[in-house]
Amino acid sequence: MTGIALFTEIGIIRGMFTYIDPSIRERLTAQGTLFQINRDGARLKASSVPAAGSTISVLGPIPLPLALGELEVEVQWYACVRNTELGKIEELADDLRAQQGQRSFATLASYMAVNSVMIVGDPATWKNPLVRVHSSCLTGDVFGSQRCECGPQMQLALERIKADPEGGMLVYMSGHEGRGIGLWAKAATYLLQDAGEDTYQANRSLGLPDDSRDFSDAASLLKYFVAGKPFRLLTNNPKKVNDLGEYGVTGITRVKHVSGVTASNRRYLSAKQDWGHEISTEDLDD
Repeated sequence: MTGIALFTEIGIIRGMFTYIDPSIRERLTAQGTLFQINRDGARLKASSVPAAGSTISVLGPIPLPLALGELEVEVQWYACVRNTELGKIEELADDLRAQQGQRSFATLASYMAVNSVMIVGDPATWKNPLVRVHSSCLTGDVFGSQRCECGPQMQLALERIKADPEGGMLVYMSGHEGRGIGLWAKAATYLLQDAGEDTYQANRSLGLPDDSRDFSDAASLLKYFVAGKPFRLLTNNPKKVNDLGEYGVTGITRVKHVSGVTASNRRYLSAKQDWGHEISTEDLDD
């Protein structure tokens, strides 16, 4: 690799991971746009040295105008990552530079599970905001797949939050693909579903849990941004409410959130209904 190419690659890496470069990290911290919260949702002082894995680093607010179909909404975006993830990245970045950039920096990104918080309105005025904790779904959210209702649910959540007098927030959980099994295993479950199994049976056939999602990070983010106020959670899944409650999140009122029912996903939604989601037969007739 030439000196110029090496310099360029290292520059790209530094650009991608500015939050681990000490000088940039110090600048963002001084600006108040890079900070840490603990598992109880409390913001830590910049001088604090927390135990590894006990905190979440947050970047933001970042103004983000969104256009989803006919919906246009201005949100304040926060990117959130566990500090254990950042520790792995720092080690790999140092190793990459030591090897003069020979290893693809895509390896670094593979270690990152970056969750997002999108705020609508002013949290300081919230009394009972509207909230959606949304599990990532590449096929539904990005590709527009109708095998699930994820894409329409996310868009409707933002529409409802924008229209609500209180405003609110959407927490986008990046590590939740396929209820936590990942995209590759999810693809395999689709093939099993096409052979006659439902979505939960397919997971079990692969030796995987029905639902392996971890809501601990979502709980910490809710504690920080909602700050102990009551809130309305857009979900049909009572287990999500219970999981957040187990991590100490209180004041939750569950609000029904059905959207995107089609002939292609009715069987999938029926399986959710059987598994305990609060979806009525009338909902599936839409």
